[in-house]
Amino acid sequence: MPDAAGPASNATVALRLAEAFRRHGVTLTFGQSLPSAFHLASPHVGIDQKVYRQENAGGTMADGYARISRKPGVVTAQNGPAATLLVPPLAEALKASIPIIALVQEVTCDATDRNAFQELDHLGMFAPVAKWVRRLDRADRLDDLVDMAFTAACSGRPGPAVLLVPADLLTEGAAPLSSLLRPRTAALGRVPLDRLVADPAAIAAAAEALATARHPLVVAGGGVHLSDASAELAALQEAAHLPVGTTVMGKGAADEAHPLTLGVIGYVMGQGSRTQALRPMVDRADVVLLVGNRTNQNGTDSWKLFGKGTRFIHLDMDPMEVGRNYEAMRLVGDAKLTLAALTDALTARDLSARAAARPAIESEIAAGVGAWRRTIEGLVTRDAPLPRPERLMAELDALLRPEDIVVADASYSSIWVANYLTAKRAGQRFLTPRGIAGLGWGLPMAIGAKIAAEEAGSGARVVCLCGDGGFAHSWAELETLRRLELPVTTIVLNNGILGYQKHAEEVKFGEHTKAVNFTAVDHAAIARACGVEGVRVERSAGIRGALESALAARQPVLIDMVTDPDAKPPISVFAGHYPEPF
Repeated sequence: MPDAAGPASNATVALRLAEAFRRHGVTLTFGQSLPSAFHLASPHVGIDQKVYRQENAGGTMADGYARISRKPGVVTAQNGPAATLLVPPLAEALKASIPIIALVQEVTCDATDRNAFQELDHLGMFAPVAKWVRRLDRADRLDDLVDMAFTAACSGRPGPAVLLVPADLLTEGAAPLSSLLRPRTAALGRVPLDRLVADPAAIAAAAEALATARHPLVVAGGGVHLSDASAELAALQEAAHLPVGTTVMGKGAADEAHPLTLGVIGYVMGQGSRTQALRPMVDRADVVLLVGNRTNQNGTDSWKLFGKGTRFIHLDMDPMEVGRNYEAMRLVGDAKLTLAALTDALTARDLSARAAARPAIESEIAAGVGAWRRTIEGLVTRDAPLPRPERLMAELDALLRPEDIVVADASYSSIWVANYLTAKRAGQRFLTPRGIAGLGWGLPMAIGAKIAAEEAGSGARVVCLCGDGGFAHSWAELETLRRLELPVTTIVLNNGILGYQKHAEEVKFGEHTKAVNFTAVDHAAIARACGVEGVRVERSAGIRGALESALAARQPVLIDMVTDPDAKPPISVFAGHYPEPF
C-alpha cells in the first residue's frame, strides 16, 4: 500500500475510497477487520480505526459519535452476518435522523449470485432502514457514489446511507484521471449540509400567531440538537417570553433552570415527574410551536397531550413530518436559521401582551417544579433497604456539570434521565435511543459519544445509565472501553427484572410473563474481569462516594447499583395501577 495519497500508478480502489472519506472530514471509523483492504489503506490518509466487539454495537457507536460531533459516523462491516447486525442501529438512526455511513463489503464480483459464502441480498436488506443504498461496481464511479452517500446522510432530514463494495474491487487499481473523471475537492461531511430558511411569508404568519396567542407554547424535539439551534431557541424563548417544553430526545435543547422552561413533556408526566403539575399549561395551549419534533406516540402521550382547539406551527427540515399528525402552519427549513428569522419577526411586533403574561407563566412553572421537588423529597433522600433510582439520580444530578454528556439505554433508563437530571444549559446533551428504542444501545452509544467529545477536546465527562436487562446486550463492549482507555462512567440499575416490560404487562394483562425475571448477576465482577474498575453499591449511603470516585477517575468505571425492583419512573399510563411511593 503506498504511503502517499497522490496519483501513484499502484494506487488501489481501497486507497482512493479512504481518500474520498478523508476529503469529507472523516477522521475515524468504527470497524472490525473487514473490509481489510480499506482499513489497511485508511491510516495512510489519517483515518483511525476504532474496533468494536459486536457488529450491532459498532453501528450504535457511530450513532453516538454522530450525535455529539454532528458529523456522519462511519461504520464498516463484512457481508452476511456482520451486515445483518447493522440493521438495528441503522433503523434507530433512520427514525431518529442520525447521519451514518455504513461501508459494507460484498462477495467478489465473480461469485455474485452463486451462493457464495455469506452472500446475501444487502440491497434489499438495507432498503427499509436507510435513506440511500448503492453498490460500487466500477472504480471510475467511486467519487460519484461516495459523494452521493455523504449527501444522502447529511442533507435534508439526516439518516443512514449504505455503500456496498465487492471485496475484489477494493484491491483493483484505481481508475486513471481523465477529462470525464476529474479530482473532487468538496467536503460534504457536516450536518446540516444545507441550511435552508423557511418561507418568509410563513415565518411572518407564525410570528403573528405566536404574538397574538393567549397561551403559546414551544415544544422542542431532537431536531434542535441536530441543527445546533439551542442558542436560537433560547433567544426566541427570552425575546418573545415563550414557555418551552421538550421531548425526551429534545432534552437539553432548553436550559431547565430558566424560569420559562417546563422540562420534558409527553408520556413521562405521571406522578413524580417534573412536569406533572404543568400539564394544564400544555392542555390549554392555544398555539403550539413544534420544532424538530416528530409528534410521535411517546412525545405526545399517545396523541392525547394537547387540547382539541390547539393550533400548531410546525418547524422541521422534513416536509413530510410537518403536519403529519397535527394539521399545522408549515415552516419547512433548518431550525437554526428559521428560529433566528422567527425571533426577528416577533421582536418587530408588539410583544407587550407576552411580556405582561410572563410573570404569571414563570410563577406557574416555578410552582409546578416546586411541587415536584416536594413530592420527591422523601425518595431522593431516603435510605431505603433497597436503594431507589430516584436517590441515585438526585446524587448524580448534583455532581454533573453543564458540559457533561449523559447517555441512557432504552426503557426505564431514558425516563429516569428525562425526569430526574437537570439540563444545566441550553445545548447540554442527553442521548437516548428514541428512534426504535432498542435495548443494549446505551454503552456503545456512550463509547461513540466519548470518542467524539475527546476528538473535540471538550472536556465533557460521559455517564451511561443502563438497566441490567439492556446492559446484558452489550457486556462485550467493556473490553472496548478498556482497550480504548475511555473514562466513561457506566451505571447499571440492577433490579433483576425487565422493569418496563414487567410493569407494562401487569397494567395491560393483570399478570406478567416469566421472561421478565433474571437470576442474580454481579456486573461489577464482569467489569473487573474485563479490566474495568467495578464497584457494587447495595446501600443508599454508598451512592455519593461511588459516583464522586467514578467521575474523578481517568479510566472507565462501572457501578453496579442494586435497586428496588418495584421502583417505577413516572409513566402516564401507569397512573392508578400501582401504589405511589411518595
